[in-house]
Amino acid sequence: MIYLDNAATTFPKPEQVYLAMDRFARTSLANPGRAGHKMALAAEHALDEGRHRLNRLVNGKSPDRIVFALNGTDALNMAMKGTINPGDHVITTVLEHNSVSRPLQAMADAGTITLTRVDADAGGTVDPDTIRKAITPRTRMVAMTHGSNVLGTVQPVGEVGAVLREYEEVIFLVDAAQTIGVVPIDVQAMRIDLLAFPGHKCLFGPTGTGGLYVAPRVQPRAWREGGTGGDSSTPTQPKDYPYFLEGGTPNILGVVGMTAGIDFVEERTPDAIRRHEVELCDRLRHLIVPAGYEIFGHADSARRVGTLAFRHDTLSASELGGILDQSFAVAVRPGLHCAPYLHRAYGSFPDGLVRVSPGPFNTEADIDAVAAALTEITAGV
Repeated sequence: MIYLDNAATTFPKPEQVYLAMDRFARTSLANPGRAGHKMALAAEHALDEGRHRLNRLVNGKSPDRIVFALNGTDALNMAMKGTINPGDHVITTVLEHNSVSRPLQAMADAGTITLTRVDADAGGTVDPDTIRKAITPRTRMVAMTHGSNVLGTVQPVGEVGAVLREYEEVIFLVDAAQTIGVVPIDVQAMRIDLLAFPGHKCLFGPTGTGGLYVAPRVQPRAWREGGTGGDSSTPTQPKDYPYFLEGGTPNILGVVGMTAGIDFVEERTPDAIRRHEVELCDRLRHLIVPAGYEIFGHADSARRVGTLAFRHDTLSASELGGILDQSFAVAVRPGLHCAPYLHRAYGSFPDGLVRVSPGPFNTEADIDAVAAALTEITAGV
């Protein structure tokens, strides 16, 4: 199988991720913070190390502002439902994944908030001035993706953050699902208040991992409440971070794998990983355009992560994806990619597009094989 669905989850994981998880599961998989014995302390240390590494990666204020979550969706819900209040106005974009769009739309449909969804340009970039013009006296939050999971376009979140510095009451939430690990993120310089991310994509951890960075100026309400291990006496959730937002036993084994994935990212370097993936996308672009495929998003590789979305006017995205899977053993993602507003905006709704997203272990030979398959599929039709 040629696996080209890394925007959904990276596969395979680096060998060191498998080894770290296996070793920890066999020696130290106790409940962190719930006891004073050596295994419990080792588990707590593993969590602390994961927070430290993530905080360093995004230049956060402190490791205790890194809250572990079930996944990126969980982190986004924690951020939005913990900070948005009835009567607030929220700004988002047409590029968003359903993990952002659905919670906000549900609140808007219930009459809890008002919602503005701003457009992007033809290549898939949101103009920060469009955000500025949408701000009202009731605006509480701007929620936007850092990198489109369909078009691969990297958004100017630093410029948006600079705009929002003029509106101190506005919270800036960034979805870093497609960028953390491959695009530099500095939450302080970019004025990001809440950064949500999964661990199973560009951080190369297992599924069921993720996190939320919470800037000190933001105080969300508790998303879930329960045991925290360190403080069992208070009648309600302890206010100390990160435990205020981390009720229950965390996915310690997953955090160990994610931390090993960060080791891989730092060894390979985010720039090198991104450059490799984007170059493979550019190679595929040049090979399939002559075969009649229409490419979406910016052609400028400096403005993208390693994701390429396309369609052909003779076969639907689902048909192309099915043939690639069944006849050529190629795994891609056809359809709407949990981003229906984007597809409506770019005229690819309801059939969607085919998305190819290579990873660090894919090769030029993989891309050439996929290009040959796509050319063969549509030849003569």
